[in-house]
Amino acid sequence: MKFLYQLLIKIINRLLPLLGFFNSKLKAFVNGRKNLFADLVSKVNSDDKIIWFHAASLGEFEQALPVINAIRNKFPKYKIAVSFFSPSGFEVKKNDSNIDIVTYLPLDTKSNAEKFIKILNPEIAFFVKYEVWPNFLNELSHAKIKTYLISGLFRENQLYFRPMGKFMRKALHQFEHLFVQNEISFQLLKDQGFENVSISGDTRFDRVTAQLKMNNKLPFLDEFTAESEMNIVFGSSWPEDESVYLNSLNKTKSGIKFIIAPHQIKSEKIQKLKSRISKKVICYSEIENQDLKKFDVLIIDTIGLLTKIYSYADIAYVGGGMGTDGLHNILEPAAFGVPIIIGKNFKRFPEAISLRKLAGLYSVSDEKEFDYIFSKMIENKAFREKTGEICGHFVNSQAGATKTILATVENDF
Repeated sequence: MKFLYQLLIKIINRLLPLLGFFNSKLKAFVNGRKNLFADLVSKVNSDDKIIWFHAASLGEFEQALPVINAIRNKFPKYKIAVSFFSPSGFEVKKNDSNIDIVTYLPLDTKSNAEKFIKILNPEIAFFVKYEVWPNFLNELSHAKIKTYLISGLFRENQLYFRPMGKFMRKALHQFEHLFVQNEISFQLLKDQGFENVSISGDTRFDRVTAQLKMNNKLPFLDEFTAESEMNIVFGSSWPEDESVYLNSLNKTKSGIKFIIAPHQIKSEKIQKLKSRISKKVICYSEIENQDLKKFDVLIIDTIGLLTKIYSYADIAYVGGGMGTDGLHNILEPAAFGVPIIIGKNFKRFPEAISLRKLAGLYSVSDEKEFDYIFSKMIENKAFREKTGEICGHFVNSQAGATKTILATVENDF
């Protein structure tokens, strides 16, 4: 298995530049790594004391952020380095003033791992959720750099728990400690003989509860919602989601304001979405010198605002679940006590499963199901408020993962 893994990485390394000609994401993946090591050398000083966090993309970075903030506050002498596997995470955070070093993670070859770790020379490393890269973990272990997995999530169908998964299980043993989200993950690892594992919970709960203490006001939304009876947010929605909710949106009575934050904000996709809305609609990029109170629908064709936008919601639909790209973050609206609707594909998301069981979240399979629960939430205030209350209590009850992690690792600083 080890040989096959190394061979596969080498093949991928050769193929990616060719595949980049046909796929813009893969092209960004390749181009972003062209000067990776030279860029990293320019960002690191020999006397830097560095804590390294690795996240696949933006969602995993959000899980790392509470731990990053806690370490920065408690141990300010350290610099924070964050690496990303995905261009979407790197591009959003590459100029973030709260992070000292932002870089791509090179492909997981032995030579890349040796070179990267020698340059960065972290004192401690944290990998997030699913990020298990055998060569990097092996080199970190050889360098005697303690490495932790935070917000780990495991399922029995993963390679680690199959007969042919010995190589990947061995990689897990390189972690100093594995902090996992739930009992299922904990038990799967314990059954494989892991003793250095504990249930900390999901650090995203800490991230979203911290958001409640921040200023979430957006002046343009204050104006847009000034005279509304109710505000409904469609967050991170894909075309598959739009096909489920747009007819209900178009026929909803006046006095309700709609805010749509599509996952993809390419101009042609925004215009196509706009053309399917029969109500008076405007994009965020068009709001200058406009009387926003005159519009019914506001499309957010920019990034970075959705978390605050959820604070204005009376009902939230969170996208991704109608397709196969993955459900987006339901904890952001839940933290504000907002009742939630999602699509049908959510089995890989334990927080969605839990909230659905508690009746704080409703899953729909098609347009008809969406219209039923959507109408009920609009028309039945008691039902809507009770559903939202369940969400708020759920998030508050799950917070505290960061504190658990810090209590274990702080002696390493």
